[in-house]
Amino acid sequence: MKHILIIGAGFAGMYAALSAARLRNEQGVSPDTLAITVVAPEPRLVIRPRLYERAPETMVAPILELFDAVDVRYEQGKVDVIDSAQKSVEIVGSDGMRRSLSYDRLVLAVGSQGFKPDIPGLAKYGFSVDQLEDAIALDHHLNSLANRLSSATRDTVVVAGGGFTGIEVATEMPSRLRAILGAEANIRVFIVDRNEVIASAMGSDPRPLIEQALREAGVETRLGVGISALDENSATLSDGQSIESATVIWAAGMRANPLTAQIPAECDRSGRLVVDRNLRVAEVPTIFAAGDTAYALTDELGHRALMSCQHSNRLGASAGFNVTADLLDVPLEPYQQKNYVTCLDLGPSDAVFTRGWDAKVELSGDKAKAMKREINTQWIYPPRANREDAFKAAEWARLVDY
Repeated sequence: MKHILIIGAGFAGMYAALSAARLRNEQGVSPDTLAITVVAPEPRLVIRPRLYERAPETMVAPILELFDAVDVRYEQGKVDVIDSAQKSVEIVGSDGMRRSLSYDRLVLAVGSQGFKPDIPGLAKYGFSVDQLEDAIALDHHLNSLANRLSSATRDTVVVAGGGFTGIEVATEMPSRLRAILGAEANIRVFIVDRNEVIASAMGSDPRPLIEQALREAGVETRLGVGISALDENSATLSDGQSIESATVIWAAGMRANPLTAQIPAECDRSGRLVVDRNLRVAEVPTIFAAGDTAYALTDELGHRALMSCQHSNRLGASAGFNVTADLLDVPLEPYQQKNYVTCLDLGPSDAVFTRGWDAKVELSGDKAKAMKREINTQWIYPPRANREDAFKAAEWARLVDY
């Protein structure tokens, strides 16, 4: 029996499993001949793009029945050692017990995590919406503010980072805080970013709409500066100024999961494994990478996949297809994702939808908000737990080009 091991049950890991199972089924191969196993701490998909919203504990979707429907095994635990020479991994269970699992091909799809620099006070006093537990901790903190007396410290939020996540967090925060503290609270929200403009990576076309939305939401910006220190009641900026706040949310930078460092292969500066067009790690041909662990070309023009749900779905589906094709002597199909779109949430009734790597605005206002709502509540959730829907979703994820 051959064995495909997929580490991670996020967007990339889930679609890698579904795509691998689909090709196995299409080739008439039995699960007893080619086994597919997903290892993850929990059998659920965290809807990570929604963790900036209220009630983050609800932003999960079960996937065990989905895997059962397509004969994918689920192994509960966390991989902490990858031995690529021996083609095995060590798994730590929830009980602390260790066990090993061998593979013939491995798909590394363990995602990414927020990067927090060594800033005094950040580890102790900073919050984030990076992982589910982080978002839940922030939500508990925000709700606990209602037990404090009104003050600038209580009523002010500082968001470090003026990129996609930082903007979504900041524009959600005024209405979220008013629901907790009451309409009379003097709420202030600041975005602090070292760049000279907001949303620097998105280009100039959507920027006027973003700036207008920030003004209308009452979000203030401090650009060209960073946070140099924070304590329980304030954030000190690199220009020496200080903002009174008990809530500093870090949203500035991502890094691939540290497991990538265990693979003896080239990584980019974010820790992602450099892969070929088939998503294979050149130095270790038995390993493929997908999602936020893969530094992959999307087209012939030199664009690279970003750490985003949009790219993770396609990368996962492509890696799952190719790792299975590799074992079944089926021609591999190069990953490509020529089109790129963004839909940026800008508060309760606003958003902006762009298309292309130059981020040309296609929709804004109510229409873009309706699109964002559909993406967040439908498109990014797992398919229904039956073979037909699962295989259709896998093929859509592998071939759709927005």
